[in-house]
Amino acid sequence: MKKIAIACLFLVSTFANAQPLVAVIETERGVMKAELNDRAAPSTVANFVNLALRGFYDGLSFHRVERNFMAQGGDPRADGTGGPGYQFAGELLLKHNRQGVLSMANSGPGTDGSQFFITHLATPHLDGKHSVFGRVTEGLPVVLQIRRRDKIQSITIQGDPSELFRRRERQLAEWNAVLDQQFPSLRAAFSPQ
Repeated sequence: MKKIAIACLFLVSTFANAQPLVAVIETERGVMKAELNDRAAPSTVANFVNLALRGFYDGLSFHRVERNFMAQGGDPRADGTGGPGYQFAGELLLKHNRQGVLSMANSGPGTDGSQFFITHLATPHLDGKHSVFGRVTEGLPVVLQIRRRDKIQSITIQGDPSELFRRRERQLAEWNAVLDQQFPSLRAAFSPQ
């Protein structure tokens, strides 16, 4: 029993000390950093990180911005109808309980793709409908300054997604096959170390 308790403590301390993945979102208005929650939303974070590493978001715009609500981007068509060419089911564990929540836009269950939004304030009416997968930890004022058609210059990822990508290997392979076909100019897919 003592060995099991020690093993559990080791695992808890290992996960507690693991560095979170952080998205650095560079826009025309400034830079935001968002901590990503791959424990509560592993598929959503794997998707977002994969798209960011491949350069999918670079140069796209925030096509929908509503004051006192949110800023939405990640649509290659810039009209709210575009995506990466695939869809997946949301992970609805976390809440839209503050300013700076990073969440996936969708058109109903099973339609998450590439579009995401960042809240200006708590939006509890979105709970259970959209996948929260992170929160802005630096640059909150930038969220409020974003205007419609402002560009996402780049989204880079701090931290190593290798373990997450290993756990989502089959899903990522399916997504990357679609991306390679529909967006051939994207950077090559990330290979876990």
